[in-house]
Amino acid sequence: MKSVKDNLMVRAVKTQQGDRIDVYAFFLHGSDLTRIANISRIHRDEKDLKGFQRKEIKSHVKAIVEFLDSGPVLFPNAITLALSSDVTFDVSRGPKPKGLSEVGVSGTLNIPLFEDGKRAAWIVDGQQRSLALAKAKDSRFPVPVVGFVSQDVQVHREQFILVNKVKALDVRLINELLPEVGSLLPKDLAANRLPSELCNLLNRQQKSPFYRLIRRASDAGDEQSVVNDTALIDAIKQNLKGPHGALHQYKLSSEAYDPDAMYEALALYWTAVRDVFQEAWGKQPTESRLMHSAGIKAMGALMDQVMLRADSSATPEAEVREALQRIAPLCAWTEGSWEGLGLQWNEIQGTPQHNRLLAEHLMQLDRKLSRPTR
Repeated sequence: MKSVKDNLMVRAVKTQQGDRIDVYAFFLHGSDLTRIANISRIHRDEKDLKGFQRKEIKSHVKAIVEFLDSGPVLFPNAITLALSSDVTFDVSRGPKPKGLSEVGVSGTLNIPLFEDGKRAAWIVDGQQRSLALAKAKDSRFPVPVVGFVSQDVQVHREQFILVNKVKALDVRLINELLPEVGSLLPKDLAANRLPSELCNLLNRQQKSPFYRLIRRASDAGDEQSVVNDTALIDAIKQNLKGPHGALHQYKLSSEAYDPDAMYEALALYWTAVRDVFQEAWGKQPTESRLMHSAGIKAMGALMDQVMLRADSSATPEAEVREALQRIAPLCAWTEGSWEGLGLQWNEIQGTPQHNRLLAEHLMQLDRKLSRPTR
């Protein structure tokens, strides 16, 4: 017999779904989640598959904790629990407002806390968030919870799959929305906000070499848009990294920066790229590897090296153009082969290995050809 040492009582709304399954919506303090709910880790014994939850992703949990601890944040993401039949519900009494749409009834949900460490619930969706909330500085952070009564692990697995099979938001859609979001963001998203803002500027300014060439999630299929915005955003993120990133000098602090100066530096460099490689610019990636994600990332990496010299030059624009003109005869963006890589121009793919090989090759050529002759 289960030994109950206490009850956690919360205000809740009760309804029913499916085959008369009780479903509750309520709020808990973040620290209470792990007091009432277990995480059913997936594993196998000698005969059967047990549980359904993946392993804890420590980096994910840490990122959520950092976000929760960063200030007064909005975090309305609901946790989904499977509740045991040990929970009880007392309906609230009193008059009902006229015209009430009674989808559910309000009352008090009683969740038992057992002495032997057992739990009256299992986390179906939100285990990483639950672990983070338990570690956050504010232990009383209010968390929305939806719980359904079922002790059948098959039902738990079914709901887990249904919740998690939904396709994640397109990264390109998230990146395009970030510049329009002014609130606090987790680190991984905040790191993309400035690069995405610069990407927008490059795509919208008529004097930009990328004017209307960048594919964004909001585009209606414009054939003129040939550059993958994710590739350009990744390249700009590298340009922002210190101490040798071409744009790092324009970061005034961790949260203050000069986007106009950053845009001008990007426009200067990529305008020179466009002018030096005219035959490869503005074409579909299948026709020009310069416009391919591999080419954008590789030339973005080269920008750091070239701009480091250009910034100390009396004529930065001329320095950039001369550097690109020196390597131009050895580049195979639209035909031929890359000497030293052993790859035909159209064999370059957007894989991490090819991105790295092409970037290192271009930087090596630049270093070799920029040395003063004796």
